Order: sequence, then C-alpha cells, then structure tokens
Amino acid sequence: MNVMKKISVEKITINFSAGKDQNRLDKGITLIKMITGIDPVKTITQERIPGWGLRPGLPIGAKLTLRGQPALDVLKRFLEARDNKLPTSCVDDFGNISFGIAEYIDIPGVKYDPKIPVMGIQISVTLKRPGFRVLRRKLQKTSPGKNHQIRKNESMAFLTEHFGTEFEK
Repeated sequence: MNVMKKISVEKITINFSAGKDQNRLDKGITLIKMITGIDPVKTITQERIPGWGLRPGLPIGAKLTLRGQPALDVLKRFLEARDNKLPTSCVDDFGNISFGIAEYIDIPGVKYDPKIPVMGIQISVTLKRPGFRVLRRKLQKTSPGKNHQIRKNESMAFLTEHFGTEFEK
C-alpha cells in the first residue's frame, strides 16, 4: 500500500449544546470533563435569534478537541457505547464521521452522577492522510487532489479495520 494513502485520525471533537439554559450548560461542562479529564471551551452565540431567546455573547454550548493518542482512546470508548455499530448516514462524502451518544452512562468507565441528569453528547471524527498539511500551511494553501481525498467507503473501511465498527443501512 502507498504510504501517502494511509488514513489516520486527525482529531475528535466532543460537542454539547445547552441553548440558553446556563444551568444545563454547567452540567454539560462537568460531563465532558468527567469523560475526558480535560476542561472544555464554551461556545458563544454570534447572532441574535429572538425566537430562541439568544443574543450575541451568550454561552450556548461546550466543545473539546482531542488529538493524538488521547483521541484514539476516547474514540474506542465512544464506539463501545454504540456497541461498535453505526449507520452509514454517520459518514459524509469527505470521510468525516459524526454520531451521537444519547446517554452518557453508556460510555464505559463513566458512572452515573446524581448531580448530572442523563444527557447526551455529539462526537465528530476528522480523518486525514499524509499531505493534508497543504490545507493549513501558511504559503500557497490549496486542497488535496481528487485522488488523495478520503471517500466515504475508505473511512468506513478504516473504522472497521482499526476499531471493529460495523455499519448498518
């Protein structure tokens, strides 16, 4: 196999949305810290949406990005929470995987906390290949060629091979 075609996990983003309820947001931040051991960052709204009671500068969620070995360890636990089964609709055409966990008590190693109600989180997995640096470099930014982009079937094969994930229609 060509070394430049090898797929790996670039990052995992854990997201929790609370809306305008600040009490729920604090519990969500505690939940993400309990799962990973790292403090998440609050997400702030940029727009005013009167129907939802949102205004600019209001914290509405929390997110955490993991890279490297901690990301792989947490991803294994998240996939176990889903019994290593995901629908094919979780994978987009560019190889990114997004899925949710409805109840945090399904995650191995996480115990129920009476202070935190049963709530869920959203996980996004971004895959990469060697050479994807051309997207973020300072000079002459460009996109990878069509033959070098990660396709849906390649990302599904990667998850099946490395994590034993099964895909359902």
